[in-house]
Amino acid sequence: MIPLLTIKQFFNDLRRQKLRSVLTMFGIFWGTCSIMLLFAFSTGIRGQQMKSQKGLGDNIAIVWPGLTSQEYQGLPKGRRMHFREDDIAYLKKRATTISAISPQYQGSSQLLQYKRQKTLRSISGVWPEFAPMRNVIPAEGSRFINELDMMERRRVVFLGNRLKADLFAEEEAVGETILVDGTPFTVIGVMKTKKQNSSYSGRDDRQAYIPSTTYKTMYSRRYVNLFVMQCPQDISMEVTKREVRNILGGLYKFEPSDPEALGIWDTTEGMAMLRSIFMAFKWFLVGIGIATLITGGIGVSNIMNVVLEERTKEIGIKIALGAKKRMILAQFVLETLLITAVGGILGFLFAYALISVFPLFQLQDYVGVPQIDMVAGITTITILGIVGLVSGFFPARRASNLQPVQALKLF
Repeated sequence: MIPLLTIKQFFNDLRRQKLRSVLTMFGIFWGTCSIMLLFAFSTGIRGQQMKSQKGLGDNIAIVWPGLTSQEYQGLPKGRRMHFREDDIAYLKKRATTISAISPQYQGSSQLLQYKRQKTLRSISGVWPEFAPMRNVIPAEGSRFINELDMMERRRVVFLGNRLKADLFAEEEAVGETILVDGTPFTVIGVMKTKKQNSSYSGRDDRQAYIPSTTYKTMYSRRYVNLFVMQCPQDISMEVTKREVRNILGGLYKFEPSDPEALGIWDTTEGMAMLRSIFMAFKWFLVGIGIATLITGGIGVSNIMNVVLEERTKEIGIKIALGAKKRMILAQFVLETLLITAVGGILGFLFAYALISVFPLFQLQDYVGVPQIDMVAGITTITILGIVGLVSGFFPARRASNLQPVQALKLF
């Protein structure tokens, strides 16, 4: 019975004091809406950045030969490291923490030609493992280099999607023949479009890939420029890097701890940094959200004190007629919770509506796809409940402690 009377009284107050009630609920509405939007866009931006970061590869490291900076077993420092393809095969065989590895021969100014279209682009000679490591995914109807291409030194080429567009425009590329420095190559695949915000030799969509055996024969290359390696998800890249340094150190006679002998770009460090940044940002948003809701709660508390002043005579009459303190207390607390709940629900629905229509603006490439964070939603509901309870408790306690004579006299 009390909740029904409270709801009736709540709507009576809304009719009598429309502006005041609307402004009070707007504080809760805006606090809830801003929190949900902040968390939703934070989730979208985080997902977009992680996706772009993984465009380079997942759990990989890129290794370049360096220059020794320490003496080792009587050998002087300053020795230049050079890796052969056989060394990469040896490393693949010996290492226990490497799930995939590929050498990479590189050239930066090879001439590619299709009919009258010409362009100077980078061409790499790689192993088949290169594609899954680097998230170079063939588009539908395409394929990447395979073992048979390697064994037979086939003149086949895989094109980045933007390079394909430069050479072929809207024409079909797979199965066509292009000239690579005057040598005919058959196009076997085109890369599927991907997001990539970092690289070490240009974006993959502008690259061309051929079998390493073909590259080595065609350009008479003795040494690889670098190699790419991947470790399993359950193994830290630090462990893999130590193992690689030990194996190559024994092979090339350099101190495994020499920081200059190998240049290693560990992409997992960047991912860990991004996770830390977004975790800190998330807690920052939590702080902003709590402060916003507390501010709204203070407004609700002030309004309830005003309501108390207006209804002092009513409270005195109820107490004189036998109403118990707990009934008065419950009535004011429930009214406060209703104001908080209505503002919170409207804020949540408004934020949900904005997020639902956001994809129509085609801004996913910049901020990703915002999503309602259920953890944030549950947290917001919990905080709203606490704010509503605290905001209504003190005015309600004051109302329940009024004496009938005092209440009627004050009125």
